[in-house]
Amino acid sequence: MSKTLINSKANFGTLPVFLTAISTILGAVMFLRFGFAVGSVGFLGTLAIIIIGHAVTIPTAMALAEIATNQKVEGGGEYFIISRSFGVNIGAAIGIALYLSQAISVAFYVIAFAEAFEAIKPWVITEFGYEIYDNRIFSIPALLLLIWLMVTKGADLGMKALYVVVAILAVSLVLFFLGTTPYSEVFDSSLLFKNVDSGKGFFFVFAVIFPAFTGMTAGVGLSGDLRDPKKSIPMGTLAATVIGMIIYVFIAYKLASSADVAALVGDQLVMGKIALWGPIIPIGLAAATISSALGSFMVAPRTLQAIGGDKVFHNKYVNFWVAKGTKKNNEPRNATILTSAIALIFVLMGDVNAVAEVISMFFMVTYGSLCLISFMQHFAADPSYRPSFKSKWYLSLLGAVLCIYLMFKINTPYAIAAILLMVGLYFYISIKSDTKKGMANIFQGVIHQFNRRIQVFLQKSEKVKTEEDWRPAVLCLSQDSFERYSALDLMKWISHRYGFGTYIHFEKAYFSKESKEMAEKKLAKLIQIASNSNSNVFLETLISPSNTAAIVQAIQQPGISGQPNNMMLFEYKKGQKEWLEDIIDNYSLLKTANYDLCILGSSDKGFGYRKDIHIWIRKEDYENANLMILLSYIILGHKDWNKGEIKIFATFSKGQLKLEEENLIELTSSGRLPISAKNIRVLELEEGIDRKKLINGHSADADLTILGFHEGMVNTEKGIEFFEGYDQVGNILFVNTLTSKFIK
Repeated sequence: MSKTLINSKANFGTLPVFLTAISTILGAVMFLRFGFAVGSVGFLGTLAIIIIGHAVTIPTAMALAEIATNQKVEGGGEYFIISRSFGVNIGAAIGIALYLSQAISVAFYVIAFAEAFEAIKPWVITEFGYEIYDNRIFSIPALLLLIWLMVTKGADLGMKALYVVVAILAVSLVLFFLGTTPYSEVFDSSLLFKNVDSGKGFFFVFAVIFPAFTGMTAGVGLSGDLRDPKKSIPMGTLAATVIGMIIYVFIAYKLASSADVAALVGDQLVMGKIALWGPIIPIGLAAATISSALGSFMVAPRTLQAIGGDKVFHNKYVNFWVAKGTKKNNEPRNATILTSAIALIFVLMGDVNAVAEVISMFFMVTYGSLCLISFMQHFAADPSYRPSFKSKWYLSLLGAVLCIYLMFKINTPYAIAAILLMVGLYFYISIKSDTKKGMANIFQGVIHQFNRRIQVFLQKSEKVKTEEDWRPAVLCLSQDSFERYSALDLMKWISHRYGFGTYIHFEKAYFSKESKEMAEKKLAKLIQIASNSNSNVFLETLISPSNTAAIVQAIQQPGISGQPNNMMLFEYKKGQKEWLEDIIDNYSLLKTANYDLCILGSSDKGFGYRKDIHIWIRKEDYENANLMILLSYIILGHKDWNKGEIKIFATFSKGQLKLEEENLIELTSSGRLPISAKNIRVLELEEGIDRKKLINGHSADADLTILGFHEGMVNTEKGIEFFEGYDQVGNILFVNTLTSKFIK
């Protein structure tokens, strides 16, 4: 937060927060529209509106109190809280929308203030013979006077005026409750529970009334002027919200029991007909609306000042101008001037009923954001999140869900417009913003907790034992991560949808500060490579002075997915024997771990056009065959191989050819070898012809060739020879399964 936002004279206590909020809650809507609500949907319907409305505002107030007591709250109110929780980019997008709502609210309340003069219009006609048609004759001078007071005197005078208007507001409510009417004297209390159908839909009436409840966060905008925001914001906001709700319930009862439906719907100043002294209602309306306008006028410039202090706008001069405050007490005079201009434009328009719904949309978005922050913080379990006041996660979730739901129920086009505007603002701010942090911190915490619980659940759950439900959980250990990407690509394809892969870069060195830093740099580089290729592989590094020790460490890695690892993948470059020899020498370790083993021999051809996969099987490979075919299907499931196809070659000696061909047909028809017989080509292995020569001849153009091997082939002094001699073939994958696989 810019230093320009630090108030050198923060001297307000809890009372200004409460008064600003309660005077906005008990404002223009209460005097002008609450009778209409009771007349349109009845006492029960109005009670439902109050309950639903406060199902949004109370969780928001509690979430606000929670977040405010966890951090140092400076100038900017709700904007400061959101931006410091979600990040400046998204916080500013919400903050600009919030500021516009607050600035337009000034005009809304001033226009409502002009409605208070409806009571004197008959007197003007009688005394002066002049009929007033346009209420702007009252609203424009009132706004100009308000602007002059705020620009010249600032929040101090605003608070002094607030005490006066709140006192008038209190007197008007007392006189209203003390009043009686002929209707109230004969009122049948059983009518309270009678359904009323005025032809107005419930949510239409709710949209008219809901702005009455949105003032509960008005006092938060004074955060930069408070001595102790952590104390004043929760106490003042919650007190105003609860007291306001109780007062509205009693007002609804008083209206329902004091006037008939026609009077309630037809007379917007019906409260004056009920009050002990009628003129107090227009006076109270004037006091309520001017106090609400004062509250909005104090809050809106401070929101804009905080946004400018965070250098949100792309022009540094604009940021400096709106963030600049007076030398004495940092009053946001420039922001006040801009707010005045916006308010004047809407007052000149004369009617902001349609805009009032948009205002409600932006307030809903703000409230929903606050509830969402609180809800996510409960699940993120951030050790640094230790508020002294704690809300309940289910209340915060209820508030967030209701905000979105009510936005679309009130006015779907306006809800979409509000969301699109906020998204547009977010992208505008993010394009040139130096701050890339968004909601990542909270989301990472939530994902961490979710992942932790899922992993523990999976570990405790019964492990999959059936052959049919097998899926690969592959560990890959590689020394040459940046020389060749074949292993990383293969892991990406296997992990794309069906399996889970952990790729470990092996840094051959003794563990030290230098080797650790080097490993971290290489891990960051690997993550960048994987991100650019949309890989789902989990990446790690491992430091060890010996190849065997690295293999031992790798096979003991826990299953990141919550399930145990079941396969090991190694990669070597054809013609280079050192790493391959170490893999073969440690075959017994892999067998002890009960891992299937895949060894990828990389060539300069790489994976070519990613079109043809050739699988070579023989009698000894029946156990390996299903794994070889299963891996082929998994690889073809990736979009990189969307034009790929599998070709299977079976080789047998001349004397066994017919018998083995019949065996293969039987295996394919029974499902134990899940391949159609027409996709298998049976080749005769003539005496004196090396099988490797046959493979080199038929698979020279293959993009991936897969061969099976078993323990007897590698547990000899010449075990390495099995992996050599495929010079004309591209990348070749050697597969050895230790557990049976079945493909349905």
